[in-house]
Amino acid sequence: MFFKKIKNKFLMLLLLLIMPSIALAYSDYVIAGGENIGISLHSNGVIIVGSYEVEGNNPARESGLNNGDRIIKVNDTETPSIEKMLDIIENLNAKDNIKIAYIRGNKEYTTNLSLKKDTNNVYKTGLYVKDSITGVGTLTFIDPNTKKFGALGHEIIEKNTGQKLEIKDGSIYSSTVTGIIKSTIGTPGEKNAKYDSTNIFGNVKENTTRGIFGEYTKEIPDKKLYKVASPNETNEGNATILTVIEDDNVEEFKINILKVSLNTDSSKNILFEVTDNILLKKTGGIVQGMSGSPIIQNDKIIGAVTHVVVDDPTKGYGTFITKMLEEAEN
Repeated sequence: MFFKKIKNKFLMLLLLLIMPSIALAYSDYVIAGGENIGISLHSNGVIIVGSYEVEGNNPARESGLNNGDRIIKVNDTETPSIEKMLDIIENLNAKDNIKIAYIRGNKEYTTNLSLKKDTNNVYKTGLYVKDSITGVGTLTFIDPNTKKFGALGHEIIEKNTGQKLEIKDGSIYSSTVTGIIKSTIGTPGEKNAKYDSTNIFGNVKENTTRGIFGEYTKEIPDKKLYKVASPNETNEGNATILTVIEDDNVEEFKINILKVSLNTDSSKNILFEVTDNILLKKTGGIVQGMSGSPIIQNDKIIGAVTHVVVDDPTKGYGTFITKMLEEAEN
């Protein structure tokens, strides 16, 4: 009986030894960003963002199509872009009634859309549509070992529908700050920027609640590596953020962390206030375009700026860097 107990314990130990351990692929040290970036995302399908009447009729309403629906096929032919969708319709022999396949939520549906002629005898869909989004934000990190990058710290929303953009692909590229509209109570400011979409830094693969992620395709910059801090290493007190407020110069500005929330799935894990007089004078606090700015504490990267507190723009929220790095692996 004693032997059997020993044997069972040995077998359990052996199983534990041969079971594969779950290890995170991201590096212990990453490059902290702070650079201003231009962002271009292409949607997975053609997004309906509105509708209009044609000669007293509303084709979209009659067909049951809603804002936010993503058209993926016209007459069983895929429509990856507006250009392709219009080309399909233009080359149809019968244009008065077309079959539409679309995504709403996570389900695929089909309907018939009756095209209407306007006063110029031109067929109209009655749909306002979009297939891409451009904007500016801040690069958060580059993992030098995997060449993966993360930015923003939150998802990109299509403003007309209020929905997260389901993307096919995208890119990040060179951008410089040309001016700042200061934040005031109740009105977040923003960075004014110009960008060079031909100077591509990386390819975007994901748009998630933790940010945008993809592969960094330029040469890895020769910058300081910061150790990745766990959420438990994040404390109330002094810290800094890295961001650009002029041209393409990444600067470090002082903040004070007011609260750390470990038990939350949101992107508001870190509540902080801006204490840097230079940043306050220039921006009034946190402005749009700072999303993704790395947060540094005790010479470690702990997170990224995600939101401004609208009623007090000297305050903002951040997400843990580990959440972004984990998302980048998916």
